Amino acid sequence: MTDTRSRRLELSRRFALKTFGASAITGLSLLGASGAIASPVFRQYPFQLGIASGEPEADGFVIWTRLAPDPLEAGYGMLPAPVEVRWEVASDERMQNKVAEGTAIARPEIGHAVHVEVAGLEANRPYFYRFYSGRERSGIGRAKTTPALGQPIDKLRFGVAGCQSYEEGYYTAHRYLAGEEADFIFCYGDYIYEYRGDRIRAQWNGDVSENVRTHIGQEIHTIEDYRRRYAQYKMDPDLQAAHASAPWFVVWDDHEIDNNWVSDIDQDGTPASIFALRQQMAMQAYYEHMPLRPSSMPLGNRMQIYRQQRFGDLLDLNLLDTRQYRSDQPCDDRWAQYCDGVDDRNAQVLGREQEDWLFDKLKSSKAQWQVLAQQIMMMDLDRRIGEGEGRNLDSWGGYETPRDRVLAKVQDLGKDSVIVLTGDEHQNYAGELYLDGQRPSPKPIATEFVSTSITSGGDGVDVRSDTALIQKENECLKWHNAQRGYVMCDVTHEQWTTEFKTMDYVSKRGGAIKTRKRMAVAAGQPGSLAEA
Repeated sequence: MTDTRSRRLELSRRFALKTFGASAITGLSLLGASGAIASPVFRQYPFQLGIASGEPEADGFVIWTRLAPDPLEAGYGMLPAPVEVRWEVASDERMQNKVAEGTAIARPEIGHAVHVEVAGLEANRPYFYRFYSGRERSGIGRAKTTPALGQPIDKLRFGVAGCQSYEEGYYTAHRYLAGEEADFIFCYGDYIYEYRGDRIRAQWNGDVSENVRTHIGQEIHTIEDYRRRYAQYKMDPDLQAAHASAPWFVVWDDHEIDNNWVSDIDQDGTPASIFALRQQMAMQAYYEHMPLRPSSMPLGNRMQIYRQQRFGDLLDLNLLDTRQYRSDQPCDDRWAQYCDGVDDRNAQVLGREQEDWLFDKLKSSKAQWQVLAQQIMMMDLDRRIGEGEGRNLDSWGGYETPRDRVLAKVQDLGKDSVIVLTGDEHQNYAGELYLDGQRPSPKPIATEFVSTSITSGGDGVDVRSDTALIQKENECLKWHNAQRGYVMCDVTHEQWTTEFKTMDYVSKRGGAIKTRKRMAVAAGQPGSLAEA
């Protein structure tokens, strides 16, 4: 062993003794063959942020965890050194019939997260997985592979959820979502909220530590701040249960970075070069905490998150990014306004490259259903009650030209079973999509279902009086509700059924859930949307 390596190893051992305690070291076995710490002994449980799977394909999926013995402290209880993490996948929940196993390296450069791409599995069946590091073992998660490309399948059941402001309610809805036995869960964004909260749920029950209360009240300025914010959310046992129950497909909206950001523009007029630094930190923290493939790792302040997954001959899931390539909101992003900028012919929502990609995917699709899984409402609702017209300018309604291009392409391609899945609004909506929602043509082009928030907006109400008035002025909007919850979608070749699951309250623990409404649309008949 060279003198230089001996000195490095001795320094590593001293740091390990200080951080993990003397029991972490046994002779010279600190470093494994990979050069990573092979057998750490943790002072506290390292899997406090849970486990997750995502990005399922026909032969495998991603499994994720992040080592963080002290998630809210500087350094989160880890050495600034790589650590070995063992993983295993089994065909049974008791983990007795192992079908794959290996070792991953949790690197400090990405917050000691691991993103393992498991392959070589059978199509369209559940699997179970867990992690080990040193003497510690994670819980067991459930994943599921997708059907093979073009494989005939009869049905699919999946969840839609997002907008989960920690301060505004408990994650009881996630506990119910975990019990749905979904094939997958689509998270449309606002996984965290970056701003300083005026309320913290700890004040309601006093069951959150002072450490958590302190960090909730802090503004985000560094990547460590983002990591702590994710840790606050991911330490919640109900959210962990939802992650462990099924593979997730995730996309972001605005609050993963900054409220209402688009492209290189934030709401505060920050110079683009400075905002790019914040984007870079936020995107890295997002990657570190999501079950994404290593190919999704951000490069600077850019991250590839639009992608497609096919589910046999039944459904093509097109996951979109409506933030990174969008032009600035018109009319200074004022609520319920309308100005010339709404009709800007140069405006973008998806950007030309992503838009061309989507059109190619729609054109080549052989599935019964084509899904646009994204963040912002596509219905161009008139939000101004009474005289005049106003839009939600942070939605597709503020961007007439790109909105028209997408819907016209769906129409031109003859795709008559297109479903748009949306979040962001903190309300449930079901409606129909036309080129002009104020002057609808005889037949709608597609159907849109908007899922309410997990917690954002607090308990909510069954029907908001202002939304009821808006519905009267918008024929395309068929139903709405303003409680918290999530959406479940049951898909067959003949029919798409959306169940709107709502909580009676989220401001305290123990809320009950119910199916508030079922809405269905027949395949090939976008104008058939009705209560099921």
